[in-house]
Amino acid sequence: MLLIRLLCAAFLFAGWALAAGAPITHETIWLMKRVAAPVASPDGKWVVFQLTEPAYDEKDQWSDLWMVPADGSAKPRRLTFSKGAEAGAAWSPDSRRLAFSARREGDEAGQVYVIDVAAGGEAVRITSLSTGAGSPRWRPDGRALLFSSAVYPGAADDEANKKIAAERKARKYNARVYDTFPIRYWDHWLDDPQPHVFVQAAEPGPPDSGARPRDLLAGSKLVAEPGFAGVPTPTGEELAAIWAPDGQSIVFVATTKKNATAYAHVNTHLFQVSADGGEPRQLTSGNDTFLRPAFRPDGKSLYCATQKQDTKVYHLDRLARIPWPAGGPAAVISEKFERSVGSFAFSPDGKMIYLIAEDAGYDKVFALPAGGGEAQVVAEAARGVYSGLSMPGRAPAPILVAAWESAVSPAEVVRIDPAGGRHKALTDFNSQRVAAIDWQPLREFWFTSKRGKRIHNFIALPPAFDEAKKYPLVVLMHGGPASMWKDQFFLRWNYHLIAQPGYVVLMTDYTGSTGYGEKFAQDIQEDPFRGPGQEVNEAADEAIRRFPFIDAGRQAAGGASYGGHMANWLQATTTRYKCLFSHAGLVNAESQWGTSDIIYHRELMNGGPVWEQGPVWREQNPIRYAKNFRTPMLITVGERDFRVPLNQSLENWSVLQRLRVPSRLIVFPDAGHWILRGDDSRFFYQQLHAWLKKWL
Repeated sequence: MLLIRLLCAAFLFAGWALAAGAPITHETIWLMKRVAAPVASPDGKWVVFQLTEPAYDEKDQWSDLWMVPADGSAKPRRLTFSKGAEAGAAWSPDSRRLAFSARREGDEAGQVYVIDVAAGGEAVRITSLSTGAGSPRWRPDGRALLFSSAVYPGAADDEANKKIAAERKARKYNARVYDTFPIRYWDHWLDDPQPHVFVQAAEPGPPDSGARPRDLLAGSKLVAEPGFAGVPTPTGEELAAIWAPDGQSIVFVATTKKNATAYAHVNTHLFQVSADGGEPRQLTSGNDTFLRPAFRPDGKSLYCATQKQDTKVYHLDRLARIPWPAGGPAAVISEKFERSVGSFAFSPDGKMIYLIAEDAGYDKVFALPAGGGEAQVVAEAARGVYSGLSMPGRAPAPILVAAWESAVSPAEVVRIDPAGGRHKALTDFNSQRVAAIDWQPLREFWFTSKRGKRIHNFIALPPAFDEAKKYPLVVLMHGGPASMWKDQFFLRWNYHLIAQPGYVVLMTDYTGSTGYGEKFAQDIQEDPFRGPGQEVNEAADEAIRRFPFIDAGRQAAGGASYGGHMANWLQATTTRYKCLFSHAGLVNAESQWGTSDIIYHRELMNGGPVWEQGPVWREQNPIRYAKNFRTPMLITVGERDFRVPLNQSLENWSVLQRLRVPSRLIVFPDAGHWILRGDDSRFFYQQLHAWLKKWL
């Protein structure tokens, strides 16, 4: 009997050991629990965050709010129990209640709910607008909430919105009519509803109790401007509205130049409106853009991100300060910081600003004096990236919370020690799954290009990696181009899943990438493909020289969006790769200009309008070199992609088929620019692996 038990134990241990070294699969990455940006309570005791428990069938997916003590003294606990996702969680000033938006059973649109965290119980719906409600924020006294809703132009109240909606539903015809640009954004056609700011009492009540929502922008001259809009996002427009410290007014972000997007940069400004409504007052001026407003804890200064708007295709996001309540010009306080400012938060005493910024493949936490000066690294993990920084404004001592992830660790909530520069994990939802995978942290290297630029690179290694063996090289090119490869856990282009069949994956931050200073990102202007393409090829040569385990005779390359553009440029200019893959890639810069949802920045990139036929339009357009197309290519595209529309992939496919180049076209009818459905994503990876296997 003892022998049987020992044998069973041995088999169990062997099975566990095998599992601990299992190759990654699509199921492995897709079913990892997904932690969103954490939000610390004002008193610093709690952290709330959204946790998604994914499934291939969206009907089986759960997404709820969870809460964990900020000191890590207890495990996280679930606050909500519904399949519909909650969004925009905001703590009340006394740290007792949470407001969030959700679409629950019986809701025709998302509404604002409030849950009493201290007393417990179910969340209570606060709003009931036909147009929905989102992005709630508490008034400083905790007795009212502001939120946003997209309403029809000219509608004075919800009854007017219902009437307009009913009239449109009853129309006998179906047509979209436009007089100005833009008409589409990412994956949807634009309609005329516009975002407005509302205020409502924080307690629900009957219609005459004072709890009815009040549209602060209805009837104003601002929203009647033909170019009025909020900040565009993939799912709509937002106003990023916040309360002023005295609770008597609201600051928000908007533009009056949306209708100029065909021929100019569209800048956004900060506006202030009374909590009782009335005509908003513009707080910032000039051609620059202003975003993400936030008040210093003492209420004496308003801060925001700002970005220059000129003839350059890229500028850093910098921090600016406006005296409050006096107002005045916005003074940039991070001029010396050569990185783009992401999320930021204030220390409780208001003397320091903590911020996240990209830096050579990593997102690090920096500290900047609130009055301006030098930024210093506060948290620089050996690997990985931070995101979603949050800092409680009323805690007795500085507390920083954020999400942290790496290429071999999905995001978890962490608490950062500003003094020691280390972080402590507050959640570990995926630790067992992570431990069961055979993968290694990314390796990195730098080299100097022939143009004299310092170029940063990551490589991902396959499972069961052996330094003594030879592996094919897959060159993966990032989108943007104003982005960078990061040491992060990626669903859409998971480095280790691409490497899984036995490939070394190379990721290069070519000229135009962010995280290396403003000039490095700007230098791609009027050289959109040739220079970066040379750097990609040089990076592959350098990787082959440095790492004997790479087989120089078996190379492939590809990417998505700008990475897809680059794959098409490599098709036009080299035959070094055994095969290529291009997702959402342009092949004809001229027709891309005319059919994309955004066009003006392409004019700046190429040195002038397309009809002037400057040298960039003529010399750096892949389709003009179609006679050189020789390399087998896999083309994939989402049918609802309006950023790089379907016609680009069809043009590419037509050329390849006309020239009898081995090629495969895959169109995803339900996808936009990104392949987001689980089963579509799994099929994409299967097809990519099959394509690489066939040619490598």
